[in-house]
Amino acid sequence: MHKLLARQIRKYLPTNWAEQESFANFLEAINKSYADNDSKLEMVQRSTIISSQELSEANERLIERADSQKKIIESLERSIASLETNTGTKLNPNSKGNTVFDPLALAKKIEEQSSEINRISAEKDLLLKNLEERNEALNNYAHMVSHDLKSPMRNINFLIGCITDQEVTNFSEETIDNYKLISENLEKMDALVDGILKHATITDLEEKKVMVDVKVLITDLLKTIYVPNNVEIECVNTLPSLLIGKYKLELLFKNLLLNAISATEHNSNGKIQITAKEKTDSWQFSISDNGKGIAKKYQDDIFKMFKKLEDDFKATGIGLALVKKIVNSYSGKIWLESEEGKGATFFFTIKK
Repeated sequence: MHKLLARQIRKYLPTNWAEQESFANFLEAINKSYADNDSKLEMVQRSTIISSQELSEANERLIERADSQKKIIESLERSIASLETNTGTKLNPNSKGNTVFDPLALAKKIEEQSSEINRISAEKDLLLKNLEERNEALNNYAHMVSHDLKSPMRNINFLIGCITDQEVTNFSEETIDNYKLISENLEKMDALVDGILKHATITDLEEKKVMVDVKVLITDLLKTIYVPNNVEIECVNTLPSLLIGKYKLELLFKNLLLNAISATEHNSNGKIQITAKEKTDSWQFSISDNGKGIAKKYQDDIFKMFKKLEDDFKATGIGLALVKKIVNSYSGKIWLESEEGKGATFFFTIKK
């Protein structure tokens, strides 16, 4: 068992307990429950980061391939323009080329490019298949580890609760403070495990699409989260109704609002504003606050897993990473505008 934890438990409990066999069994039970939590949590974090890096690298390779195919198409268009000019056959109504045409060279070039396109397509399909397999393995691993972590956390919480219920009148103030610290650590770990699990599985969630009034959704959401009296939240203009899965949309707004509340809760006159603007093929939302703001040097990393602006014990560093993943699942974009000490505005789009 962790020596510091064992010493602290022995220090604040009656001396005669330490000599009892049942107390030794109690310590051993905590030891078995607590032993591998840190290492398993580190494994989940490492696996999540590695998977995110692989997805990013794969996306960059796909963009390069798309650019290559675009160049091939442009080359074919120039060849067709040349064919039209030299043969008088109108194949492309938009063509304006006037270069010298060599039918055999064009046929050979088309054959080479067709082979290259087929090779690239096969490589892309294989890459996508590998990514799907990796994502599935990561999701299964996240489920397994999350379950393995939650079980010992519940056991520890139950055992500590039993001690508190039976001996709370004998506890000193320092012991009570230590008990609260243990509970806070358990809550933090529980939140972290839940965050990792949601991040790993959110894109696989299949929801039935329903008409969701965003104004009503936010009103109901604010009834479930704590908003300090010094923070005012308002919808600046009319918010739309969307045909969409409600759970992910609620999770999206919840994390952004919690982030804004955290940034403004120390402001004597905190203000958070929510807006919506209709675009041609999407809705653009914004959530702005007059809080601490975010320095430019941190803005590129703010949506990455486990990145936190401050050493806040309660923060998990998963909320904004989850927000970005949800927005991506809507084929949307998310970005922010902020200056340190001057508040921040998060923008995101959702395709119609």
